[in-house]
Amino acid sequence: MNKVMLIGNVGTEPEVRYVDAGVAVARFRFATTEKGYTLQNGTQVPDRTDWHNVLLWRRLAEVVEKYVHKGDKLYLEGRLRYTTYDDKQGKRHDVTEIWAENMEMLTPRSTPASE
Repeated sequence: MNKVMLIGNVGTEPEVRYVDAGVAVARFRFATTEKGYTLQNGTQVPDRTDWHNVLLWRRLAEVVEKYVHKGDKLYLEGRLRYTTYDDKQGKRHDVTEIWAENMEMLTPRSTPASE
């Protein structure tokens, strides 16, 4: 089984584009943080932040385009995808991406002022 569940913050403004037959694809960087702690001997272990490349397709990408912005807190479920490519200088790069299949927005939205 290939399943990933993450809670974190959107680190870059999402980039949304449309590919074959108008299919939307959204891409952004996503940060997850493990909180630091103090050991019994007093040693401080700092927070650790990991960065992830996230892709969302079709309807989820359209939702991202309208409602998701840098700094928003999200819950994501998806799967890992590994790819490699060679750059213009011939250097090989390995890329790990999260292909999200479910998303919940956790950042509260401001409500319009009542009149």
